[in-house]
Amino acid sequence: MPPLLEVGRLNVQFRGERGWVTAVEDASFTVAPREALGIVGESGSGKSVTALALLGLHPPGTRIGGSVRYGGADLLRLPPRAMRRIRGGDIAMVFQDPMSSLNPVLTIADQITETLRLHQGLTGAAARRRAVELLDMVRIPDAARRLDEYPHRMSGGQRQRVMIAIAIACAPKLLIADEPTTALDVTIQAQILDLLRELQERLGMSVMLISHDLGVIAEFAQRVMVMYAGRVVELAPAAALFARPLHPYTELLLRAIPPVDADVARLPTISGAIPDPEERIDGCRFRPRCPFAQASCAIEPPPLLEAGNGRLTRCPPRLAA
Repeated sequence: MPPLLEVGRLNVQFRGERGWVTAVEDASFTVAPREALGIVGESGSGKSVTALALLGLHPPGTRIGGSVRYGGADLLRLPPRAMRRIRGGDIAMVFQDPMSSLNPVLTIADQITETLRLHQGLTGAAARRRAVELLDMVRIPDAARRLDEYPHRMSGGQRQRVMIAIAIACAPKLLIADEPTTALDVTIQAQILDLLRELQERLGMSVMLISHDLGVIAEFAQRVMVMYAGRVVELAPAAALFARPLHPYTELLLRAIPPVDADVARLPTISGAIPDPEERIDGCRFRPRCPFAQASCAIEPPPLLEAGNGRLTRCPPRLAA
């Protein structure tokens, strides 16, 4: 079966004080129909920039190269009007901060029905009925009454459910969820993940879940893409990646997860910090923080290597072992 979305050598650059800064470099991946793809990495690794670039939600003046193929078309080369039909229709996004993503001066009804009007031509009573159905789908009780409330009357978890309701209003083929559980307590996080899983099955959609939390990714994703400093460093089926990571960065991320069955005085950490995009690092960008680094790692950027069984890594397994 052909992929639903195919991203090829995606590059994203922003204008910096000293010229163009590369935020994402040569990112290539696919999303299959009905698949849950997890994208993980520290803040600044390029996860959200990648997602925004797919939908053309970048600030003016951004340089974007490569290709993003969907339905036979390259989204990076579509005219704005055609892209607006896909954005929010076939491909929708849930943004990471439910507290600020909703317009505080518009009711929930106004914000859901706007999407229905733009993409499905629904207005009046028909749009309102559909909005109630959507709030029911995301498990907001007393949906008909809550529809006329303003965002400030809702909790963080309820606002995130409203954001999901807006995103699924047009039954998208692909839902991009950018840190959907950030700033929510653990119980609400679990409920949101359960809801996304239920909606994925019910609507038959693919989900691209972005998170810095490996626990969230492990629970939800079928495949995992690990990003570091704007590059994809590992891509693998979730079970294989968590059982045996091949890239040192992935391995160190997994070591830093707190154990649930034992008390530890101090958790392992990754020394140093993710580099500034304007900082030039020869060879492997993870080299300054990598305990397995060798002299050869400073020579040239390592390519993504086939590692068998659908796995890709930028570090030969003999180095990451």
